[in-house]
Amino acid sequence: MALFRIRVALPDRPGSLGAVASAIGFAGGDIRGLVVLSSEAGRGIDDITIAIPGSDPKDLLNVLGAIQGVEVVSVTPVS
Repeated sequence: MALFRIRVALPDRPGSLGAVASAIGFAGGDIRGLVVLSSEAGRGIDDITIAIPGSDPKDLLNVLGAIQGVEVVSVTPVS
């Protein structure tokens, strides 16, 4: 499994983080850590550390990108 830190911007409303977590699980990912960086102007910015099978986060990024209002800001491999 490979680890990635993914920074996402999402709507700051109930259920948004749950939708992101469900999508991560759907893509086969396992959340290993979560840091809420900011929440202002109706948007939240979170860093989520995720373990995925294999080494290519493409499927995960596609699933996250399909969630309305969610934007993947950055993807960083974690050693």
